[in-house]
Amino acid sequence: MQEVSATTGSGRAITLRFEKAEHDARLAATRAELKRRNLSALLVFAQESHYYLTGFDTAGYVFFQVGIITADERPTVLLTRRPDLRQAQVASLYDDVRIWLNAEGARPAFEMKAILEELGLKGSRIGVEFATYGLTGANSREVEAALSGFAEVVDGSDIVRRQRLVKSPAELVYIRRAGELADAAVLAMAGKARPGVLDSVPTAAGVAAMLEGGGDMPAGGPLVNSGPRALYGRGVAGPRMLEETDQLMIELGASYCRYNVCIEHTLVLGQLDPRQQAQHEVACEAMRQVLDAARPGRELGTLDDIHRRVLDEAGFGLERFSACGYALGCTYRPTWMDVPPMIYSGNPLVMEADMVFFVHIMIPDTRTGLAAGVGQTFALRENGPPEVFSTIPLALLQG
Repeated sequence: MQEVSATTGSGRAITLRFEKAEHDARLAATRAELKRRNLSALLVFAQESHYYLTGFDTAGYVFFQVGIITADERPTVLLTRRPDLRQAQVASLYDDVRIWLNAEGARPAFEMKAILEELGLKGSRIGVEFATYGLTGANSREVEAALSGFAEVVDGSDIVRRQRLVKSPAELVYIRRAGELADAAVLAMAGKARPGVLDSVPTAAGVAAMLEGGGDMPAGGPLVNSGPRALYGRGVAGPRMLEETDQLMIELGASYCRYNVCIEHTLVLGQLDPRQQAQHEVACEAMRQVLDAARPGRELGTLDDIHRRVLDEAGFGLERFSACGYALGCTYRPTWMDVPPMIYSGNPLVMEADMVFFVHIMIPDTRTGLAAGVGQTFALRENGPPEVFSTIPLALLQG
């Protein structure tokens, strides 16, 4: 990864992971949307939005942290804590960086209000990114209390999120690298999975492969569930010893410069149950049909229609999930899922070229105790089949 030197509007020298012109275009698109919605400003709380618009990259979103983007060309302002000050100064395009100090009774939302008043935004309509881990329920109540009687508050959670759905060529470069890291992790995990070792051993191998390959710490997981846990839809605490005949469900999201690619595979140790082989072939067939249907101009929900039809016809109607995937892009902990949108039947979002999605076909059969699942991340193309970011075959992995 090569950092890019740039200069903020206020003349501060910084480094970024994208060319400044790309950030400028993103910011301009956001301001145009604010004007279209008759909003005077957007309060940015989603860490993904901070990064997308300005390059600001931090874990500080677990505390109160807000970016102020006006619809006009006024300087952008960030209000954050002291530990995030240096990163904001040397690696973000925020023109003006302010800090609030921890103290008994501190109310940073009211310090935010003072900045808004300074910017002449009293009595205006202001968008707020409510749907994000970067704004807790308690802080959201503080924001609304601070702005009560000061400005009209409008939910602006989708303004930047919708822009981020369509990836630029530069973003796709990072996503392709994340795909390579995801493949390396799965192969490393498969190589460490054997009877008599804890299932945390392949987990460790996967994380090591991603980090040694130049990736970031994953935004979630990895998920490695073995034995009866392979039917779980989430990871659980506490390792389990692998047995002579066993099954592992591996799902992970590799991250490169915060851009994620997720893949899912089923690995079997010892003798293969033919029922599991047949079950896995159903999952693979559903995946093949989904990829064949993933084309611009179609509604996103049609992909889940295929997932439902194939599994239902194979007798797995009670086992399948009610959605089969979601958007992927740049996300921070606790999850690689860049939602909304989710891929569920009836979702009217029209797919466009360069949107990136993860589809997983998971079949946890409680009748037999056998699991089968596959997952792929792909980008839609203008013409032809989507670009899949993994080269590992869909076939069942065997240790």
